[in-house]
Amino acid sequence: MNKSSALAVAALALAVIPGAQAQQPQLPQSPNMTFFVTSFGPGKGADLGGLEGADRYCQQLAERHGAGAKTWRAYLSSQDADGKPAVNARDRIGSGPWQNFKGEIVAQNVEDLHSDNNKLAMNISLSERGQMIPGVGFAPNRHDVLTGSTAEGRAFPPNEDRTCHNWTSSTQGAAMVGHIDRKGLRDDAASRSWNSSHPSRGPEGGCSQNDLRSTGGDGLFYCFASQ
Repeated sequence: MNKSSALAVAALALAVIPGAQAQQPQLPQSPNMTFFVTSFGPGKGADLGGLEGADRYCQQLAERHGAGAKTWRAYLSSQDADGKPAVNARDRIGSGPWQNFKGEIVAQNVEDLHSDNNKLAMNISLSERGQMIPGVGFAPNRHDVLTGSTAEGRAFPPNEDRTCHNWTSSTQGAAMVGHIDRKGLRDDAASRSWNSSHPSRGPEGGCSQNDLRSTGGDGLFYCFASQ
């Protein structure tokens, strides 16, 4: 059999043998995970499609990595607007405890999460894939995480936008962000806060993907399993 004939036979064999073609590698799985940071945002800056769109995004990422049987919620507050009352991030995420991809406990309950006892830091606040998000000292630095929340996990008053129009705008407003690595340029508690470090800002205002990246972010946010 000449070379061309051998190649033709091999190709035919691959065509008729079920499963002969290479399959895509399985994504890393963690069915017991109840907390993660999105490895990437939806790509429209702080326009997440509102709280509902952010929740769906959390659910989709969790499902890809084996934890979709739980109900997932984004750790985001929304402000009083258009006749709708404010929503506090702390009230959306269940009662805990929560653990990351590797099974490491993040916090025991809501009060623990909003105290100095929580374990959130760059090596604990892992993505849905079990990977660290690069913080201060890395290039690029992606440590800004959208929350729209005070340090206590509550919504801001409606007179100053801290949620980019309740997570529906990439062109107007600003978003309060936390630092995933609890590090910042200033040596104060706010700069080291996991959920309330500073408002977003940038050449386009504060809510676009470019704005978020300009100060060390990428449109990421926290996801918690509420049950």
